[in-house]
Amino acid sequence: MSDAPDRSAPDRIAPDRSASDRIAVDWIAVDWGSSRLRAWALDAGGEVRAEGASDAGAGGLGPDGFEPALLALAGRWLPEKGRARVMVCGMAGARQGWAEAGYAPVPAAPRAAAPARPRTRDPRLDVRILGGVSQTNPPDVMRGEETQIAGLLASEPGFDGVVCLPGTHSKWVHVTGGEIFHFLTCMTGEAYALLAERSVLRHTLTGPEGRDLPAFLDAADEAMTRPERVFARLFSLRAGALLSAEPDAPATLRARLSGWLIGLELAASRPYWLGRRVALVGAPGLTAHYRAALEAQGLAPEPLDAARLTLDGLRAAHAKLSET
Repeated sequence: MSDAPDRSAPDRIAPDRSASDRIAVDWIAVDWGSSRLRAWALDAGGEVRAEGASDAGAGGLGPDGFEPALLALAGRWLPEKGRARVMVCGMAGARQGWAEAGYAPVPAAPRAAAPARPRTRDPRLDVRILGGVSQTNPPDVMRGEETQIAGLLASEPGFDGVVCLPGTHSKWVHVTGGEIFHFLTCMTGEAYALLAERSVLRHTLTGPEGRDLPAFLDAADEAMTRPERVFARLFSLRAGALLSAEPDAPATLRARLSGWLIGLELAASRPYWLGRRVALVGAPGLTAHYRAALEAQGLAPEPLDAARLTLDGLRAAHAKLSET
């Protein structure tokens, strides 16, 4: 507007295709987002031996590009003989991804959909792409977030509340009885990026990064109280910069834009969070905005480590698959 797992001392390594420092592992966990690829090498006990990341996000790859991107990052973790299972969550399972993984309709356990098995050229790869979750009323889908929810349920099976996952497409997910019961998607992050980077406001929202919490909270409150005013207020960011002898700093203007958009999201998602326990899962900088806005509404949201939950969800999926 995902962090490193909180395991102690795994080696962070750069991708390398040389065999001299090959790491023998039991299986590989992969989180394949639209813009980033993250992978972890795990031993038989589920402990992280190494990890890596690259910019080879699913959004920039065709179906034939996924296997080379995976090998470039994690190829040296593969055995010289035999096969290693690779558990993948995220956008690699989208219709335009590596191989389409289906959706389980709500209410559903986070790992209800059967994994897809893409064809691979490298015989050492045994790839399983986890499916997502869907709903029909209103139509909505999630892919990747369900793995983080599975990670949360792995450590707290009795969780009953709402999981908020801020991002490009923020999710509000009602979780109860070990299942995803209902959810809502808001395109808040994408709307912010379009307005800040592609609209006329881009001329005003330049300058060093900063945080103006009072401006953010005022804007969020205005959007929640009078949401119909927001579109009539957006251009004031540009006009004020042109007309004022001492215009607000770009950081204040960005905070105001963020506050308006997140305020609209909170207004739309009020039936999810009002009077409920809320867990916040996402990048720390972004979840800090949601936490501040929710605390202003009298809630006590619980920030959780997104990468840890992703890895725990992949661990749970791998364990379930190993049982069959």
